[in-house]
Amino acid sequence: LARVIVGRRQSPEAGSYTNKLFEGGDNRILKKIGEESAEFVMACKDNNPEEIAGEAADLIFHIQVALAHHGVDWRRVLEVLAARRGAPRRASN
Repeated sequence: LARVIVGRRQSPEAGSYTNKLFEGGDNRILKKIGEESAEFVMACKDNNPEEIAGEAADLIFHIQVALAHHGVDWRRVLEVLAARRGAPRRASN
């Protein structure tokens, strides 16, 4: 997923939702992260596993768009997570 998102940033495709987010910049991307975060919280509150999974996927997607927008590689996030749990720092997609 991260590679597809970065690919859209480097080679925009007409009509791509991801490109619309990039074109909107931080305002559009961060607004979507806020919306998706709230939807994820509500899904958890409702204790609906399918909805939780769907909203988590939406949130992770939009976070990955924000990371790409700011030039932060997804693998770097995985490295930080691994370091926090004391695991080897090798990350894969």
